[in-house]
Amino acid sequence: QAQLVESGGGLVQPGDSLRLACTASGFSLWDYTIAWFHQVPGKEREGALCIGTGDGNTYYKDSVKGRFTIERDNAKNTVYLQMNYLKPEDTGVYYCAGKRTTTIASMLRTPDQGMDYWGKGTLVTVSS
Repeated sequence: QAQLVESGGGLVQPGDSLRLACTASGFSLWDYTIAWFHQVPGKEREGALCIGTGDGNTYYKDSVKGRFTIERDNAKNTVYLQMNYLKPEDTGVYYCAGKRTTTIASMLRTPDQGMDYWGKGTLVTVSS
């Protein structure tokens, strides 16, 4: 069964770092654009935090610029979200979603139901 699976969430303190992984099974990520999303419990999921295309283009929401980095390891069929200088407001569930051969601009306009794949999320808690 083709799917995306997130991992790497956990409890960290403010200022700490965490690396999340979005691993594909049943298909190859090399030509998929992958986006990471953040959802605070009890609230609607926000727009994409960051996006990475198969050819190396990236997008970052202003709130995470300079702190988060999206990285891709095609050999491991995995896209990572490196999160540094974490803040309490970064707490929430992080989801990855993928859409085949699409641009960043198109990805930003794609509704949830337009994605080819969604993961089930991984919880990050930033608290002292």
